[in-house]
Amino acid sequence: CDRFLDSSRVYQGVTGGLDPAFMRALEKVAINGMMPDLTVILDLDPEEGLRRAAARRGDGGADRFEKETIDIHRARRQAFLDIARAEPGRCVVVDAARPAEAVASDIAGAVQALIERHAAAADEAGAA
Repeated sequence: CDRFLDSSRVYQGVTGGLDPAFMRALEKVAINGMMPDLTVILDLDPEEGLRRAAARRGDGGADRFEKETIDIHRARRQAFLDIARAEPGRCVVVDAARPAEAVASDIAGAVQALIERHAAAADEAGAA
């Protein structure tokens, strides 16, 4: 999926001001222990992200996220990076400032590595 638990942690928790204890309780009920095997965090400087968004929309109006302050965007970026540091077994940070082909290659590599780890674990379980 393209959004999950981490987006709620960041958008509603960190920058939405919801109490961390409430967020943990909500998370426990909402996902019931179901966690992704891999989370890819596309890291991009907020100024560049907003520039790209403006280029994509052309003459159209900014959406509600694009209208928020740069400090909010910086706080969100930092919150996602903090999650990645806290959960390195699940999270992979990809530098999204590079060309699309390089970003795609890193993502494919992370997925392939996960598939290989799962295959090795299945082989070990079968051998036991």
